[in-house]
Amino acid sequence: MISVSNLTVEFSGVPLFNNISFLMNPRDRIGLTGKNGAGKSTLLKVMCGLQPYDSGQVSVPKGVAIGYLPQQLSVEDKRTVYAEAQSAFVEVKALEKEIAALNSQLAERTDYESDEYMALINRLTEKNDRFHLLNGHNIDGEIESTLLGLGFERTDFERPTAEFSGGWRMRIELAKVILRHPDVLLLDEPTNHLDIESVQWFEDMLKTYEGAVMVVSHDRAFLDNLTTRTIEISLGKIYDFKVPYSQYVIQRQEQLEQQMAAYENQQKMIEDTEKFIERFRYKATKAVQVQSRIKQLEKVERIEVDEFDTSSIHFRFPPAPHSGQIVVETKAMTKSFGEKLVLNDIDFTLERGQKVAFVGRNGEGKTTMAKVILGIHPCEGTVKIGHGVKIGYYAQNQSEMLDFNKTVFQTIDDVAKGEIRTKIRDILAAFLFRGEDIDKKVSVLSGGEKARLSMAKLLLEPANLLVLDEPTNHLDMRSKDILKQALMAYDGTLIVVSHDRDFLDGMVNIVYEFRNHKMKQHLGGISDFLYHKKLENMRQFEMGQKNEKTATPQNQKSDEQKAKPQPVAPQSKLSYEEQKEQEKRIRKAKKAVEDCEALIVELESAIADMDNQLANRPESATSDFFEKYEATKKQLADELNNWEKLTVELERVETGG
Repeated sequence: MISVSNLTVEFSGVPLFNNISFLMNPRDRIGLTGKNGAGKSTLLKVMCGLQPYDSGQVSVPKGVAIGYLPQQLSVEDKRTVYAEAQSAFVEVKALEKEIAALNSQLAERTDYESDEYMALINRLTEKNDRFHLLNGHNIDGEIESTLLGLGFERTDFERPTAEFSGGWRMRIELAKVILRHPDVLLLDEPTNHLDIESVQWFEDMLKTYEGAVMVVSHDRAFLDNLTTRTIEISLGKIYDFKVPYSQYVIQRQEQLEQQMAAYENQQKMIEDTEKFIERFRYKATKAVQVQSRIKQLEKVERIEVDEFDTSSIHFRFPPAPHSGQIVVETKAMTKSFGEKLVLNDIDFTLERGQKVAFVGRNGEGKTTMAKVILGIHPCEGTVKIGHGVKIGYYAQNQSEMLDFNKTVFQTIDDVAKGEIRTKIRDILAAFLFRGEDIDKKVSVLSGGEKARLSMAKLLLEPANLLVLDEPTNHLDMRSKDILKQALMAYDGTLIVVSHDRDFLDGMVNIVYEFRNHKMKQHLGGISDFLYHKKLENMRQFEMGQKNEKTATPQNQKSDEQKAKPQPVAPQSKLSYEEQKEQEKRIRKAKKAVEDCEALIVELESAIADMDNQLANRPESATSDFFEKYEATKKQLADELNNWEKLTVELERVETGG
């Protein structure tokens, strides 16, 4: 579909790519990875014709449409969200007019057997096929499902796009790219501005997308769930494997080890041969053997070991100063912006050493809660910061808060105090700012470099409570993994706002979900939260259906009753040992549900096999067969009832009942 052949791109005479080649096929799902600055964004721009290249060739067949989402976008318009999404259907609107014109021409003609008439018929068929492919009959439904999937509410549809933040405007642009149904999607960090639920919707949509997809992302879980091929850019070369990212990492390491082993074996053979030649060079009796070895050595195809970019950030957080047992406590905390209620009647307690994640859809109050804790946002109710608590904060837009006119060195020098000033160069080197890099202006740094510089500033003052709002945006895989390890080793208290499932997995032990102006506690890690979240959504769906069937005017609540806030039970404050016991009960209940589900699958499979036997070989069914058949069906019914009881018990244990 798209062919890249011997592509070379240089900046200031230094090659970014050096004769790279690959072919992008229809239905490909490619993860494009590499360190910050490796050239991922540049490659996407070259492929869609937005950036020139020095040599080589990029071939795109005629008629192939490319949809491109850049990492950063500057949009200014006065249209509503819905109208902006509608603008993606320019081709559909043009097709509608063309189809109407062709139908009008056909209605006026009577030369049904002529070549001209058949040409019109063929053209109309071609345009109708394209119209149906673009789902032209369901524009409104497709716009609605796409916007809702990306996290918008129906009440947002008629709001001007100018009212939305940069992250939400990127979502609008992403919706437009998707709605155009291009043959190829080139997406540069599309998940940076999506919450967990939107990322999952986006994943599912891309899995069934008809065209080819190439995506730049540092979200390992997203890449593993979506892609079937990985292309990594490293030191001007590309490495192409037909596997998702995690499998690629393993296979690439194995390849390097095999390559190194072969190289070392060859080097030993060369060394032994050279020793033989040197030893017997001047002995007439060995002249034939010496000449043979010389020719053998000349024919050896030398093995080269791939260069491997091993540079990575290297740091750990300073030891956390001691604080009181209660780090943060809020009671009846409510936060509004004018008429807009964001958080309502929040009771929240954070104890020393806890590592918690704030998750939920954008706009539900995660960042607001963080800023309330920091004292940035005033609120109603009580917010108490514990004794001796020192807070370190990394804002979602931390990179934008840097002074773009200062150099890298000046940025750190301005905030460093005391002895730490003598170690500024060492700190910057740990974050990959070496040599002339420290004299670069912040304005010329990439997104990843700005993120690393902001993280370096965070290290300058020891803190015992870290509040990190989307800290992984723009960090490459290796930097993100190192940050995760540093946070896991951190001995203080942690609040992290993130949508990156892989980053949170194994790092946090409590998840707080923000929804409907409330915070709901989920004990366990992010994997447990997502697993049970899907079950919860299914139960809500089933309960919704049940309520629709059984609702009567007498038992339906009035609008006023529905709108009235319901009392919320005070949040339980569990000690560490109680939490451990709670987690043990959750694991036990979860295991019982999983075992029951496995047995149900086994029984359903057995019944399906017996149904197949009855359909295809009824003569083989004996009385024993029918007894077994009925017994299996009864066992399945019993297990389904048992599963319902176990899931209720699991829900009770999870909520501390």
